[in-house]
Amino acid sequence: MPSSIYPFTAIVGQERMKRALILNAINPGIGGVLIRGEKGTAKSTAARALAALLPEIDVVEGCPFSCHPSAPAGVCAVCQLHSEDNLPVITRRTRLVDLPVSATEDRVVGTLDIEKAIQQGERQFDPGVLAQANRGILYVDEVNLLDDHVVDLLLDSAAMGVNVVEREGISFSHPARFILIGTMNPEEGELRPQLLDRFALSVTVTGLKEPADRIAVLERHIAFEDTPAAFQQTWDPYEQALSKEIQRARDMVHEVAYTHRDLATIANLTASLAVDGHRPDLVILKTARAHAALERRSHITDRDILLAAELALPHRLKRGPFEETEMTAQDLEERLQEATSEAASEASEQGDRQETVASGKKNRRAGRLTR
Repeated sequence: MPSSIYPFTAIVGQERMKRALILNAINPGIGGVLIRGEKGTAKSTAARALAALLPEIDVVEGCPFSCHPSAPAGVCAVCQLHSEDNLPVITRRTRLVDLPVSATEDRVVGTLDIEKAIQQGERQFDPGVLAQANRGILYVDEVNLLDDHVVDLLLDSAAMGVNVVEREGISFSHPARFILIGTMNPEEGELRPQLLDRFALSVTVTGLKEPADRIAVLERHIAFEDTPAAFQQTWDPYEQALSKEIQRARDMVHEVAYTHRDLATIANLTASLAVDGHRPDLVILKTARAHAALERRSHITDRDILLAAELALPHRLKRGPFEETEMTAQDLEERLQEATSEAASEASEQGDRQETVASGKKNRRAGRLTR
């Protein structure tokens, strides 16, 4: 770990923020996380620490898109063309790419050399930030100050896992699968609701209230500033343990099972809160599976759904001008209990209907036999 990186496991408190980041690391397909909060609440520290925490990855040496050497699907055109050859492989740490607030569209998606394409018939592509971030972390500080069009491009690529550049009838595409982390201070302006909804998870962080926690923050930061190498060495066993847990959870997350009742619980919960669209339902399911994998379970539970809902729903709730700005965990738990009861009732009714149909068929068969 570079000496300038503060250990992830040394961050005091902010458990919900850390959980959202870890779950995205387990399954980047969740769709990223938006961290909202005042200055000095470890937002940037956590994002940079996550990159240092993640397991190393194998990449094709010299590939500008960091393609996976043994994954034929989702690689760039050059690696796909030479997939049958023995591609040179190197192992490196997961990369964190910073996106500056002043970034333009060309800086983000990359550029095509139109003149060369027309004159020589070659597609010359100059990779942008999305190419650098593939299979890594794309960190956007002050995301609320970015141009809305640029934010749209980031969120589209994060959702689709591919970046498509089109200029003058010429197009080029490359894989763009990354963990998107955005941070912002609401005092500097809010994101439009349409963009806010596109972030899969959202957490709001505040300064720690307990004096003991604030003392711990002081002590750890002083120790880190005075002797960073010794401080990192102290926390290295915890970092290694969490890194291994993330890798183990990554290996099993897509095997985590769920039932129709789980889907009904999620659907009843989002419907009861009048949440628009179906993206939140999918996000809750993916997040719940990642949490179950983190806890070494092969199926999701109501607790997984509740913890996922705490991260996926608050920033999507419709509120009137005089309503509470934050739904509490207790409110969500009560809604979840109602949704669980409704799902169980629906399952029971469905079972009764199936039993009635089966009995009817049996009686009809019996009638035919007596005739």
